[in-house]
Amino acid sequence: MIGTNNISIRFGTRTLFKDVNIKFVNGNCYGLIGANGAGKSTFLRVLSGELTPDTGDVFMGSNETLFTLKQDHFAYDNETVMHTVMMGNEKLFTIMKEKDELYAKEDFTDADGERAGELESDFAEMDGWNAESDVSMLLNGLGIDSELHEKLLSELTGSEKVKVLLAQALFGKPDTLLLDEPTNNLDIKAIAWLENFLINYEKTVIVVSHDRHFLNKICTHIADVDYGKIRIYSGNYDFWYESSQLIVKQLRDANRKKEDKIKELEDFIARFSANASKSKQATSRKKTLDKIELDDIKPSTRKYPFIDFKPERESGKQILFIEDLSYKGEDTQLLDKININVMQGDKIALVGNPVAGTTMFKLITDELKPDTGSISFGQTITMSYVPNDNTEFFESDDDICIWLSRYSDIEDLSFIRGFLGRMLFSGEEALKKVSVLSGGEKARCMLSKAMLEAPNFLMLDDPTNHLDLESITALNNGLIAYKGEMLFTSHDHQFIDTIANRIIMIKDDGTMIDRRCTYNEFLERELGIKE
Repeated sequence: MIGTNNISIRFGTRTLFKDVNIKFVNGNCYGLIGANGAGKSTFLRVLSGELTPDTGDVFMGSNETLFTLKQDHFAYDNETVMHTVMMGNEKLFTIMKEKDELYAKEDFTDADGERAGELESDFAEMDGWNAESDVSMLLNGLGIDSELHEKLLSELTGSEKVKVLLAQALFGKPDTLLLDEPTNNLDIKAIAWLENFLINYEKTVIVVSHDRHFLNKICTHIADVDYGKIRIYSGNYDFWYESSQLIVKQLRDANRKKEDKIKELEDFIARFSANASKSKQATSRKKTLDKIELDDIKPSTRKYPFIDFKPERESGKQILFIEDLSYKGEDTQLLDKININVMQGDKIALVGNPVAGTTMFKLITDELKPDTGSISFGQTITMSYVPNDNTEFFESDDDICIWLSRYSDIEDLSFIRGFLGRMLFSGEEALKKVSVLSGGEKARCMLSKAMLEAPNFLMLDDPTNHLDLESITALNNGLIAYKGEMLFTSHDHQFIDTIANRIIMIKDDGTMIDRRCTYNEFLERELGIKE
């Protein structure tokens, strides 16, 4: 259990939180959501003690522990994987370290013996003899094989380090577990394992994530950050979203009825206030009118961009044909004799090795040359590509309006500015230099470019990267409605499952599995992962 008393946080003239009183209790998993910049990660830092609020304090149960997923992937480079995970239980690790130092002494005294006995008792009470096997089970569950357990963290890849730090956070079984984007860089099986772990976790979990499927699977409650406050709702993310939309609709409907009643009373008063026979009724209705107050519907600070891809022309039967495509990376075969025939209506998700997926896009766009094989488009195809790394597109000093106009035949800058307004670049924001944009702003610019190109074939390499939940939802809905064909990658489970009607997995050896089915069906049939 953890909570706050009257927490307030200000940055300069901006108030991020004001008088936040909230309690998170054991047995629940809370998804902390809110618009970009609302203060989700800041609030986690307050709960962890990393950041001191301007007013108020954080409280926990007596003798309760808290742990947070570390974001510094280099902090433990000189430690072994096993030791790094064990540090998640600070008390146990301290006992183990002191024990080892005592037993390594050449002049072991009686006092040392007494201390060693105390340590051994504490060690046994904390189930220290099973610590290594428990750590191994955690690591293996997350996909870190046994041969890596004694290696230094500096010898691991970036995604492997993330898994080790996640295991560290889980190992101590803290009373409160704080997780900020825990699924980043995790593969399908590791995410499924983590979901199962957190579903069965008996204490308090607070998680920030842009993965809607993950939030839906693990969350018992949603903690919504808006207007400097945090409100807790029962249920998972989808339940919160549908409920919030319904509440707003009901309030609007109620207000509409009140407005109709007000108009009726005003009309009556206007017609009969000068009529002696009706004067009492008019006075009575005037009193009724004075009592009617419209509910204050405070719209959320969340903003959803308008994303709508409309092909300029329908694609023909020949769309994209890939034959015997092979490409070898520096030390591995990324693609090995790949054959794909994209057909009308196909919305294909490339899953598996993300490097192989990006390589496939680069081969299709002629950025790379294949070792063998051929790639050909149909004559009716107009293609638009949103790459994973968009850095090269934003190296100019253009403002957003001028930048976007370069990718369109439309010369009317007022139209471009109106279009950008729908993509949340309103007013002066459309005149920001593209070189200073955030990752999310650049992503929205690339989607704007793709929409204006009016393609009938879309290629998107992890398009939800850097987007907030609102933009992901808008893009998701826009691509469900899209009438053209698609080839895309994503790490977002719900995004893939609701859009794709065909799944192609690039395996570690470069070969592929091609199935016409939903993502959930594919996971169950091919990987044994059930939803």
